[in-house]
Amino acid sequence: MTHRNDPEVISRLLSARGRWAVVGLSTNPLRPAVGVSRFIQDTLGMEVIPVNLKGEDVHGNKGYTRLAEVPGQIDVVDCFVNSARVGSVVDQAIDAGAKAVWLQLGVIDEAAAQRAHDAGLDVVMDTCPVIEAGRYGL
Repeated sequence: MTHRNDPEVISRLLSARGRWAVVGLSTNPLRPAVGVSRFIQDTLGMEVIPVNLKGEDVHGNKGYTRLAEVPGQIDVVDCFVNSARVGSVVDQAIDAGAKAVWLQLGVIDEAAAQRAHDAGLDVVMDTCPVIEAGRYGL
């Protein structure tokens, strides 16, 4: 079955204050994750938790190397990794007890989306929070 994004889920995830673990967010200003995560934090008012290979802090927020290291509840795992690697990140999100996974624009893995859905997570795939926020007037 092909995943279809639910507009109600998108609206709720972008509107309800929460903790977003952004996987692939580093200090490299040339990467899209930097600007998108800044928007999620500053415009949408979410807590952003950077998750990257070096565990670098970003936007003044403590960084971690793996989702399993992040203390407390994770509401959304925002995936800035390529489609070939995102399945592993989705599995880690499930294991970490996240409430939702958001696969960024161009990141598509139908099997991973189905696993997340089957585990009870909300799933958004192949779109960007900045684009969707504009559609919802946020």
